[in-house]
Amino acid sequence: MYSIKQVAAMLDIPTVTLRAWENRYSAVTPERTESGYRLYTDENVEDLRWLKQQVEQHQTNISEAVRMLKANKAKPAEAFIPTPSTTPVPTMEESYQRIADQIYDSLYQFQGERANGLIDFGFTMYGYDSMFYHVLVPILVRVGDAWEQGRASVAQEHFMTQLISQRFYQFFHLFPIYPHLPKVLALCPEGEHHQVGLLLFSLFMRKNGAEVLYLGANTPEEGIFPIIREQKIKLVCLSITSPGLMERCDQLVSRIKDEFPHMRFVLGGKGYEHAEHATYPEWIMPEHSSEWQGWLEREYLVDMPPGSQY
Repeated sequence: MYSIKQVAAMLDIPTVTLRAWENRYSAVTPERTESGYRLYTDENVEDLRWLKQQVEQHQTNISEAVRMLKANKAKPAEAFIPTPSTTPVPTMEESYQRIADQIYDSLYQFQGERANGLIDFGFTMYGYDSMFYHVLVPILVRVGDAWEQGRASVAQEHFMTQLISQRFYQFFHLFPIYPHLPKVLALCPEGEHHQVGLLLFSLFMRKNGAEVLYLGANTPEEGIFPIIREQKIKLVCLSITSPGLMERCDQLVSRIKDEFPHMRFVLGGKGYEHAEHATYPEWIMPEHSSEWQGWLEREYLVDMPPGSQY
């Protein structure tokens, strides 16, 4: 008998996916301890392994794979004898790339319903964090590159970016807000039209309980100051992808800082990644998202205590 964590490790399937397959599709029915914890048998594990192979290797919908499994089990025993697969199980990176390619192709052909269905499947299969970091974000980067290189039209770039951005926005409202945490304003300054990094960082802050006012790409300066004042913003996040916008962004930071001397900032994006002459290097955020949690605990939660004023 195996716990859900053991099965997840054995099969490389997130626990959230195992629960979803059980609750939504009755894929397997594990036994339960007196305390309610799941216990999986060897047969359960082999059934889950078979389902994963159908989903990953044959792109079978999980509901259809479960139907096939139950139909096979209903046959006489000699008609369904599972045999070890000789086909190599793809790595997680290969699986992420496969579903990313399918979503990208669907969006490229303006097949929004199919793309949303694939994204929903990916959330069930891989979990939210993995889908965001390993699938959706690379797709947004790929879309931007295709547009810049002339391989995607303006209409295609807008359609693809808008659909994926909407999926990001949906999750803003799923996480609880902790009122004692400093309120955050996130934006790209005028002239910056790419917001992938800003979206991802804003979602990271929302997951950690911060209230984030997200203004998005190409935000005019004139409306920023009233929002900061009226909403009692304590942290402003700005993102640029072009180094050519760094001077303009730094000047905006200076003007905000002059009016709100105790304001804190996060500066990010590829425009700041290799900046050598940035005015405020101490506020440049590490590019890799794996370092954000350390920053959050070191700077946001400690240096900006509840009740801090301008």
